[in-house]
Amino acid sequence: MDINTLNRMVVEDAALRRRQVLQPAGGKGDKVFPPTYPGEGRNPIPRHVYERRRLNGRDVWCVLVDSVQSQANRLEECLLEVIRDGLPIPYVKVDFSDAKLNGISAVTSLDAPHRVYDAILRDSLYKNEPFMESEIGRRLAKASPRDASALLEVSPTGLVFGAWHSTGEGGGFGAKFARCLTSEIIAVDVPVDEVVGNQRTGELEVQTSGRRTGSRIDPLGVLKKVKVFKGENGWSTIKSEAGKNAKEAKPSEINHGNIAPSVQPLGVTCDYLEQTFVLSFAALRRLHFGGAEKDTMGRSLLAALGLVALTEQDARGYALRSRCDLVCDGRAPLELVHPDGSTNSITLQRDEVRALYRAAFQAAREANLALSSEPLGLKPQDKLIEIVRKSQELALALEGGEETGAGQDESRS
Repeated sequence: MDINTLNRMVVEDAALRRRQVLQPAGGKGDKVFPPTYPGEGRNPIPRHVYERRRLNGRDVWCVLVDSVQSQANRLEECLLEVIRDGLPIPYVKVDFSDAKLNGISAVTSLDAPHRVYDAILRDSLYKNEPFMESEIGRRLAKASPRDASALLEVSPTGLVFGAWHSTGEGGGFGAKFARCLTSEIIAVDVPVDEVVGNQRTGELEVQTSGRRTGSRIDPLGVLKKVKVFKGENGWSTIKSEAGKNAKEAKPSEINHGNIAPSVQPLGVTCDYLEQTFVLSFAALRRLHFGGAEKDTMGRSLLAALGLVALTEQDARGYALRSRCDLVCDGRAPLELVHPDGSTNSITLQRDEVRALYRAAFQAAREANLALSSEPLGLKPQDKLIEIVRKSQELALALEGGEETGAGQDESRS
């Protein structure tokens, strides 16, 4: 595929898509562990997300293995790697190196949770000005599908994967861009058990037929009958030494002693896994960058960027989380979807896609789109450094605490 072919697709066609069959790295039928989500009620156990989907003329139980949001994060990680290989992808970088924070050297618009509109970037400085108060920040705040050139120039991944300036509402602002690329991985035809989900109503719900076991033998042999006390000074076997407000606790509460064997309904087997990838040209055509040639070149650049993300993920592999390492079962071609629904198969290699992106980048520049091959550099404000430093101090003093919300897509288990 060359740049002229890509331009024509972006102008005329509906989408590029791929349905890639995957299998566990351990082989067909091996157990895999999808992400877990909080259950409901008191003392909820973690659970997977189940859906009954219509596939090949029948209803089958499927499990979400990697959500659209999680896949977007993984694809962005792949793009960060290819940037390090020298591919010219515009992005924003907050440099924390001078702050001497533990384990944090930089945060970019490709790994910040809300991309270019994230609070980390908002609370940083560009040329000694708060980022969103700078000229480029104001352009980003005013950006819309009618004129998305600011994002294209500074952080085009925000247009590919979606972005929202959630604190910019008012006066017609509050930039919001729907994603043009979606990718999702599901496990298909999963064995399930029906269980009573609501004891009062008798309502049934499903859970995996798989089971995960857990236990731990303490090499020190600490018994649960040993009395310990927890207080302001930590823990001790002597109440007065534990400090103020000391209370009796079990050894397990201070991470000592055996963990009794347990069995939980977690982990799945399935007929196969499938990744569904869609790059929507119709969605790209909603974005404008100055009219005529600029629009076409900007949209082609975004399409090429999406293809780079996909082929780099294929090359990197699908090690999603502990005990969820997947491999392709053969190589599925991309399908070019025409407006009437008919399709043509397209096969693209990694090097070919990188070359296509470089051609799209050069064509966009020649159309007078102000793309930089260097990151837009920011420095964190002092207050941002301080809130991170205080958090790290509390964590080291074991006084932190993690706030989590229900319904999060956990990419690690």
